[in-house]
Formats: sequence, C-alpha cells, structure tokens
Amino acid sequence: MRYLPLSEPNRRDMLAAIGVGKIEDLFRDLPAGPLASARFDLPKSASEIEVERALSAMAARNLDCTKAPAFLGAGNYRHHTPASLDYLIQRGEFLTAYTPYQPEISQGTLQAIFEFQSQVALITGMEVANASMYDGATACAEAVAMAARVTKRSAAIMSGQVHPHYRDVTTTAMKFLDVDVECLAPDPYEIEDLIGRVHSELACVVVQTPGFFGRLKDYSTLADVCHEAGVLLVVCVTEPVALGLITPPGHQGADIVVGEGQSLAGPMSFGGPGVGLFATREKFLRQMPGRLAGETTDEEGRRGWVLTLSTREQHIRREKATSNICTNSGLIALAFTIHMTLLGEAGFTKLATLNHARAVQLAERLERVPGVRLLPSSFFNEFTIELPKPAMGVVEDLAKRGILGGVPVSRFYPSYPELADLLMVAATETNTEADMDALATALKEVL
Repeated sequence: MRYLPLSEPNRRDMLAAIGVGKIEDLFRDLPAGPLASARFDLPKSASEIEVERALSAMAARNLDCTKAPAFLGAGNYRHHTPASLDYLIQRGEFLTAYTPYQPEISQGTLQAIFEFQSQVALITGMEVANASMYDGATACAEAVAMAARVTKRSAAIMSGQVHPHYRDVTTTAMKFLDVDVECLAPDPYEIEDLIGRVHSELACVVVQTPGFFGRLKDYSTLADVCHEAGVLLVVCVTEPVALGLITPPGHQGADIVVGEGQSLAGPMSFGGPGVGLFATREKFLRQMPGRLAGETTDEEGRRGWVLTLSTREQHIRREKATSNICTNSGLIALAFTIHMTLLGEAGFTKLATLNHARAVQLAERLERVPGVRLLPSSFFNEFTIELPKPAMGVVEDLAKRGILGGVPVSRFYPSYPELADLLMVAATETNTEADMDALATALKEVL
C-alpha cells in the first residue's frame, strides 16, 4: 500500500493546533491572482535518451570556458584541477559522508576537517579557522554578526571594494539582527579613506583584498586605527590563490578573515558550489560560528581526532547559537584541502606567482589596444580596464568571436551608469600566450 504519513484526522488536528481552518489558509499572504492563474505548460514525459539530447542541445548554446579563451573572474576563478583531486573526492566514503553527528567514529572526516582548518589558518595568517561555511558571502555575513557579538555594538562599515554579492548577503542577514551596515559606494579609481570613518560605536570595518576591481591594498594602518577604537577589522578574500603571494591579512592586523575557496576546490560551474573560509584570533574562538576539529591521543597514545567545538545551532538551546548555518560544505572543503596538499607550500607560492605574471602579460597587451585604458593600481590576477563604449556590448561581441573577454562592472552595478564602460579581466595559469593574443586582437576589432 502507499505510504501516507498523515491521515485526514491528523491534518485536522494539526490545522486546529496552529489556528488555521484549511490548508489553503497557509498561503493567504501570497497574492491571489498569480496563484489562481498559474498554469504549468510542461511537456509530456520523454525517454532518458530524449531528455539527454534535449538538455545537451540546450547546453551547447553556452560558450564553455573550458573550450574557449576565458578571462572571467569577479569572485569566481578558473584554475587547473588535478585529475587526482576528482578521483579522490568521488570515493564513496567521501562522496556520501555528511556532517559528523557522532564525530569520534568519523575519524577520516575529522582529520580532513582538521587539515582544512590548518591550511586556512596558515594562508590567512590567523590563529584558528572553522570547518567551513556555505560560501564567501555567507561567511562575510557571519563575520559581521560575530563582530557585533564580540564588541556588543550594532553598526558596521563596508568598503566599496567588497564584492557586491557579499554586500547584499550581509546587509540582508544583518537586517534581522538589527545591525546597521553602511555600504560605501563602489569606486574603481580610488580606495576610500576608511581611517577617517572609524569611531567607537562601530563593531567592525569590512574590506577586501584583492578588491572587487582588482586593487591590492595593505590594511595594516587601518587595523591599528580600528583596534585603538575597539573596532574589529574583517578582511574578505575572493581569490585564495592571491594568499600565496600577498601579505596574509592576519599579518596586516585583521581580526577576522573570510573568503571563498571555490577557485582551489573545483570548476567555475556558473558560480558554485563554493566553500566559505573563516579564520579569526584565538581569543574570539568562543564567538566563532561553525565547528572546530582538533587533534588528540586516545588512551593507548594513538593519534586521533575529535570535535573540539560544536556550536549550538543544531543541538539544544538553539536561541543561543552563534550562527544559523548548521552544516559544513564538507566535500568542497575536502577538494580544497586535497588541492592545497598536492600543491604544497612551494607549489602554492609558484601558482600565485604564475597567476600574477599572466595578468601582467595580459595587461600589457590590452594597454596597447587603441581606446583601452588600464585603471592604475597594483593587482594580483585581475584588473579593470576602461573602454570607449559600454562593456556589456563589447563582451557580447567578443563572445560571438568565441572569446569570454571578462565581466562588465555594470552586471553588478546597473544603477551606476558611470561604470558602464568598465570591464574586469582575469588571467590565471590556464590562459596561454595564444589566448591573450586572441583577446587583444578581437578587442581591437570590436572597438
């Protein structure tokens, strides 16, 4: 017989308990018009091979970044993924594993988390890191919430150099925690003076390096000013490979470092899946969201792993939780850890150096294209150029020539018409000399 979990008496009892007459009343806050007129014009069922053909034809309409010169970035970057990485994460014990609810019997999972934490702490220059967040944007929101708990203040300032997705997610989340987040206007030409905006009522100042437009900045002086006022400095990093070359945020005085690990964990995949990085000072450990895996020894002296800290979001007294993120991106975090392990410290630094060199080579080529102006700044593997016409149309014309030429700033900031001619261009170790020549030539033709 069919499994029917609820009988009609069950449904009536439940509706009565919540004070609702009928199931339709649960949707009374939705506009009646769209619900009444909703029609789903779905095709009839098809065989598996027919569905495969239809979806493959739809997918073929995309210009695949693995099959064309691609210079996309803006928070999502393409790096070479070793074949061994995909093989390892697809092993059954990893692919099907979930959050360790009975942690000490999940020794492999706990060790992987411990290694992930160790790597994140090392590259960010921080003392502790957690077991991962959903992605960089939610990690940023959690950092602001944590800063508010630590300082017992309810105001934050976010630089215009912070990725707009991080800004949107953070302001949305903080609205419900009564934390006022002031987002400064995006400025690709100058990094705003944040030192003059620091005051004793702030919980934190949020910055990003490399910035959204590619600019690098040392925030050591800002960190000193923040600490004098009892304000925490939160530093975002959307391209973790940059940490192989630049001074780690922790060494610049950051109190919390958050970021996105996608570029070292897997393909671009239209923006996901991601893995959030979150690291902080040990003195703030008890206010850090998420889990913390630790190393220990058992009663026979053998090396082992434990869940040292598990916050309350999925256990008792959830109202005391430090976060409402109640899982961890385990498989993606594992991919990040495997890639970092395969690279090693020397390989990580070499990869970062190669990325910067590729970006410099590309910038020099594009600067020679008539009408193109490189925005003056120091950068890592991404920079912004100014075109003599709207970047959105230029990108479309480049795509028709089989080249993914970058990301228009207007895609993120449509309400800023003064930014319409700006194009963000990224280069990684996957871009060849031929790719760069093709972009420069095509851009010259398009302009």
